[in-house]
Amino acid sequence: MLDTATDILRSRFGFEALRPEQAEVIERVLTGGDALVVWPTGSGKSLCFQIPALVHAAQAQPAGVTLVFSPLIALMEDQVSALKKRGIRAAYVNSSLSKKERASRYASLANGKYELIYATPERMKIAAFQEALEKVPGGVNLLAIDEAHCISKWGHDLRPAYAQVGEFRKRLGSPTTVALTATATQAVRDDIRAVLGLDDSAMPLFAMPVARDNLALSVVSVWDETDKINAIAETAAQYPGTGIVYTALIKDLDRYADLLRRALPDRRVMIYHGRLDPQEKKRIYKNFIASQPDENLLLITTNAFGMGVDKPDIRCIVHAQLPGSVEAYFQEVGRAGRDGKPSACVLLYAEDDLAIQQEFTEWQNPGLPVIEQVVKAIEHNHGPGLHADFDVDEIRRDAFGIGHAKVGARVEYALIALADRGVIESTGIDGRYRYVRPFIDGEIDESELSDKRTRDLMRLLDMVKLTRAPDIAAFVDAYFSLV
Repeated sequence: MLDTATDILRSRFGFEALRPEQAEVIERVLTGGDALVVWPTGSGKSLCFQIPALVHAAQAQPAGVTLVFSPLIALMEDQVSALKKRGIRAAYVNSSLSKKERASRYASLANGKYELIYATPERMKIAAFQEALEKVPGGVNLLAIDEAHCISKWGHDLRPAYAQVGEFRKRLGSPTTVALTATATQAVRDDIRAVLGLDDSAMPLFAMPVARDNLALSVVSVWDETDKINAIAETAAQYPGTGIVYTALIKDLDRYADLLRRALPDRRVMIYHGRLDPQEKKRIYKNFIASQPDENLLLITTNAFGMGVDKPDIRCIVHAQLPGSVEAYFQEVGRAGRDGKPSACVLLYAEDDLAIQQEFTEWQNPGLPVIEQVVKAIEHNHGPGLHADFDVDEIRRDAFGIGHAKVGARVEYALIALADRGVIESTGIDGRYRYVRPFIDGEIDESELSDKRTRDLMRLLDMVKLTRAPDIAAFVDAYFSLV
């Protein structure tokens, strides 16, 4: 089967050979074995299910379909677009599609027209989606769970819907399953297997060291903004080409950009954040991906930029402020040097910046009273028969009648918590949601919220410990229990 896999790799993806690690996982999957893959960003995890999907499509009759659960709409849309350009029959189903478009894709899925179908985990609860999968000739031949750390309460990005994937897997007939992530501690890996009903013998770990040899990882202590600008300028000068500077706060972006344009007159400086107009986001994203090394593009951004970004020649990544967790840090630095060439990853650490992340932790963990107040505003103003399309500003106004930034941030994360549980869903337009179902009293427990806040604070403490580690790569590999 590996010969067929290599032929497909060459003809459909344009690569000459699989990496030894990829070949090992693909061989296991093609022979019906489950696998848990923990590899750093940019190491080729997606091929571990895309190649088997195409092998099944070429050899099995009826071929069946590979189902891919992915947490982000933008990420799955990018992956499907890339596959379709290679002539691969792939599609996605999510809330960004109209009801008519979803119905059309369900019909095509049921008729066996797709080799891969991508969906968010919340789609498991949709009867039409379930029925379409049940009708696929050959059924679901492979289940791929991307960003599998979202399964675990110990992960940095819990998605409650992922907790149902084990039961859904049984309903599908327990197909061969591959779970993939760049960041999973031992506790997270144990949770992934438990949810899927598998142990480490049935779902062995395929792991690589988190830090790649071509990444120069460093922490630089700084006292003030002037120190930061000087450190960024020095890194950018040493590593010309495309670079990213991450900041924690949107309000800092314009000031940093102005200061860096003065310090680096040969650099093209752009800004990106989550509140930009969707069309402007797309324009900046396309410019970044298409940029050539001699353009010396430097993107100043919040962590809104990064997930799904696949640009091989990013030469430097600088964190101007402390990230909120070791997982988030390595997701971001993992975007550098995917072409294997030397790249710098510099973390600028000022103790005062710790307070920013502590405040973020409070914002990201709204208490039950805030969530319940948000629910009332949604159901009263945007429930059945009412205008169902809303954003955080509308709900903040409806729920609290004020524009205080801290309340706004808590409302934003209350909406995310409700979306994770299927009470509301994204419309596919950034920051906008629609009502789905009533909130059930007791479905969110106060102790559950408190436990999550504690876990987030502990992750922040681990990030501080990283800044003091004599060997960052060794610290991170130990953190993820990979050494």
